[in-house]
Amino acid sequence: MVTLTTTTYFDIERAVDVVGRTAHHTPVLTARQLSTLVGAEVLLKAENLQRTGSFKVRGAANKLASLNPEQRSRGIIAASRGNHAQGVALAAREMGLACTVVMPVDASLAKIEATRGYGADVILHGDNLDQALHHSQELAQARGLTFIHAFDDPEIIAGQGTVGVEICQDVPQPATVLVPVGGGGLIAGTALAIKTLSPKSRIIGVQATAAPAAERSYRRGRRLHVSARTTLADGIAVAQPGRLPWRLIRRYVDGIITVSEESIAHAQVWLLERAKLLVEGAGAVGVAALLEQRVEITGKDVVVVLSGGNVDMNLLDKILEHGLAEAGRYQALEVVLLDRPGTLGRLLAVLANAGVNVLDVEHQRHVMHLPLGQALVQITGETRNTDHATEVAQALEKAGYMQTGTPSAQGTGGPMRFVAKEAQS
Repeated sequence: MVTLTTTTYFDIERAVDVVGRTAHHTPVLTARQLSTLVGAEVLLKAENLQRTGSFKVRGAANKLASLNPEQRSRGIIAASRGNHAQGVALAAREMGLACTVVMPVDASLAKIEATRGYGADVILHGDNLDQALHHSQELAQARGLTFIHAFDDPEIIAGQGTVGVEICQDVPQPATVLVPVGGGGLIAGTALAIKTLSPKSRIIGVQATAAPAAERSYRRGRRLHVSARTTLADGIAVAQPGRLPWRLIRRYVDGIITVSEESIAHAQVWLLERAKLLVEGAGAVGVAALLEQRVEITGKDVVVVLSGGNVDMNLLDKILEHGLAEAGRYQALEVVLLDRPGTLGRLLAVLANAGVNVLDVEHQRHVMHLPLGQALVQITGETRNTDHATEVAQALEKAGYMQTGTPSAQGTGGPMRFVAKEAQS
């Protein structure tokens, strides 16, 4: 049961020393190319470099430090897909507390093993976070454990608010601060801290379009339950903002926006390639908003909170492929040719002259929808950007290949489809 108290700036101020015993003061890094794009100084608050790879350890450390001896002696339990799990497990280990974490069965194996590595007893239960959360609350009651909520708790919010304190220490009076939003604990605490220390700063929340509960709630003026779809930003795929964060969000946050899956993947690739930072989808949504130019920039400094860096290595190649496609750097082509000697060589020559670096070619003769004597060639190639992908399409059309279907060179990640003039029926 959530205790309906609130968090004050005094609570955040008091949390600074407590959190500092476990968590790092993470750096604020410059992002020159983003700065050029938006016309203001863009700075990255690198919580992906935090212990356990996420800001979550801040709230966990503050919450566990607030427990009385009886609560500690009973042991603690939490539910999480990964970041809260690791933060609670690390803080519990450093305080000598027994810790149980319930994670959904589809949680990342890397996050499960990392949580176990910090000493927690991990229980896999449920197909989603809501089911894992419900089971953890049942276990807390049955076993007499102390439940640690991921965001709907005043001490958790105060701990996360230390992010805002550090931002104002390193970037006095930032014009705009972009913060990822899931359940709302991070943005609630961060907004409270920054608005106290720098009242004129704008705080903008960012969500994935596939998981827009806080954005829709903000627009409607009341907390809504919105089921989340599959998203790269799984760390903020929460179906409803918490009651306690919601109070602070309504008072201190200036707006919430959403960004597409394509732009999230693009942002992850941009951060890895240009800033040398590995950032998970949830942590990259603020950069995605800038790349999409979704935010009206006013003032000098824009701070983007990179909330975490726990990327499943098994999915990294798919993220990179998706992001490169969105940036126009990785392009798939499907071309129908007559199955005659020289037709493939001619196609490849056109692509070479257009500056495409061909990575893979698959030549298929036996395709059900093709007439006898035709072949489908599937090509994957590297292009410089979306403009170059458009130039490649124009070069193919000029060489006698007619584009079919909806053009997809502008970042959908799907193949561009063509048919050779001599194969047209």
